[in-house]
Amino acid sequence: MQRPPRQDTGRTPTDIQLHRRTARLELRFDDGAHFELPAEYLRVYSPSAEVRGHGPGEAILVTGKEGVGIQDVEPVGQYAVRLRFDDGHSSGLYSWDLLYDLGVNHEQYWGQYLEALAQAGYRHGDKG
Repeated sequence: MQRPPRQDTGRTPTDIQLHRRTARLELRFDDGAHFELPAEYLRVYSPSAEVRGHGPGEAILVTGKEGVGIQDVEPVGQYAVRLRFDDGHSSGLYSWDLLYDLGVNHEQYWGQYLEALAQAGYRHGDKG
């Protein structure tokens, strides 16, 4: 599964809202872009070393997160947020650039994830 590249979009969120009931993070950016990203999608594409690894080719395929939720969104400086998931994961910092990229490419990245799951023989409930 290909991981999103790090890129400088220059975009900044103007509003971030956590919707716990629907397990979605809603983001509005300064260019008018609007995304509602599922918790599972954000969890499996976490920028943490636990998920991405420490170098090229070390990323792991995260499974079993269909029901994961986000407990908290914690600002980190003026450039990122830390998402605290209800499965205990909280080590990744989601930069504005990463969140924008995950929003713009949601359909493509989600499709890649589902394909990687299928290739690994994992049956998914498809909630992302």
